[in-house]
Amino acid sequence: MPVRVKICGIRDHAGLDAATQAGADWVGFVFFSRSPRHVTMEAASSLARDMAADSPKRIGLFVRPTDDDMRRVLDHVPLDGLQIYDDAGRTEVIRTRFGLPVWGAVGIASRRDLPETCAVDGLVIESRAPAGSDRPGGNAHAFDWTLTNGWQAPVPWLLAGGLNSDNVQRAVRQSGARAVDVSSGVESAPGVKSPELIRRFVQAARA
Repeated sequence: MPVRVKICGIRDHAGLDAATQAGADWVGFVFFSRSPRHVTMEAASSLARDMAADSPKRIGLFVRPTDDDMRRVLDHVPLDGLQIYDDAGRTEVIRTRFGLPVWGAVGIASRRDLPETCAVDGLVIESRAPAGSDRPGGNAHAFDWTLTNGWQAPVPWLLAGGLNSDNVQRAVRQSGARAVDVSSGVESAPGVKSPELIRRFVQAARA
């Protein structure tokens, strides 16, 4: 089965069209204002509603969201799933309350950080945020990919953080991942997706 690919941080039609044409499985919309990939609710709504039925699935990324935050977005943007940065208990509540598949984001530094159980539908495994960062997630930093090799994951998972077309094959081989999530690794500048880099990344991931 080919490696599945998520292109995160979509903000415009150029990035969306490139991800779709390259055959990405998911695209991510970032609803977190401190991210250079932040997309407004109005822009995300326009992009999501223009997508055909056979387009990539639409994932909304939220950081410690309130219920009101979630409702405002979901009232306007048709999403197929949610990627949540929060503690496990809150993530489970969001899954129950909003009735959409939820991926929990987990930052790791050692094998002990890998979850043995969880109550969500998927996991995004990346490095821990650097000390002092005002944004969660890998922030374009990779962890030791061998940490996940042989891990008996409780749910399907995606490898994220520091990926690009030059290293994704090695990352998949060393980590054992069957799905990958990329954002800055397919950009020409922070928040600006490159159609050529998207195409090259998807091709490399599945080579």
